[in-house]
Amino acid sequence: MKDARSGSGGDRGQMRRVALFGAPATGKSTLARWLSAELGEPHTDLDDILFTPQGPLPLGEFRRQAAAVTVTGGWIVEGNFSKLADVVWHRADLLVWLDFPLPLILYRITRRSLRQLAGCEDSPQARRLTWNSAFFARRSLLRTAIRKRRANRPRYVRQVAETAALGVDVVRLRNPRDVRNWMRRTVKARTVGG
Repeated sequence: MKDARSGSGGDRGQMRRVALFGAPATGKSTLARWLSAELGEPHTDLDDILFTPQGPLPLGEFRRQAAAVTVTGGWIVEGNFSKLADVVWHRADLLVWLDFPLPLILYRITRRSLRQLAGCEDSPQARRLTWNSAFFARRSLLRTAIRKRRANRPRYVRQVAETAALGVDVVRLRNPRDVRNWMRRTVKARTVGG
């Protein structure tokens, strides 16, 4: 696994299938849209597959639909679903882990939630958000972020290592500066290589 400081990851000219994951508010969607435009490959947010108007898909159907996306030639897939590692991460040329510190994640969740609650953003998530679900409920966004980080991080470390052992390039970006630097190196490598 490459830390952001040790290499650009995916700079061997084969970056057509990219999986991104990380905690909420780490910039997965922004980075995925940028990669989609940069590489000319379609972008899929796994949340858009999982959450239907009828409710969340059963796991088997979710896995089937995610797998259908990743059997194509090139793709950018974002989502925090390590339970799909075998049908998404293992099929990627590059796995990008946005592994920001918890205080930064909590700050960004708070900032985004306040913007959404104030009506400054229009998205399906923003339309469902309430003060209670953002900040006060037992399963609020903030409490869930803390709980999931503690529970999931050791599993992510193990699964990312397993993915790297399969030959998938992995890059771990630990803060927004790492993301910006990696984006610059990616553009430079593509310009020089292509």
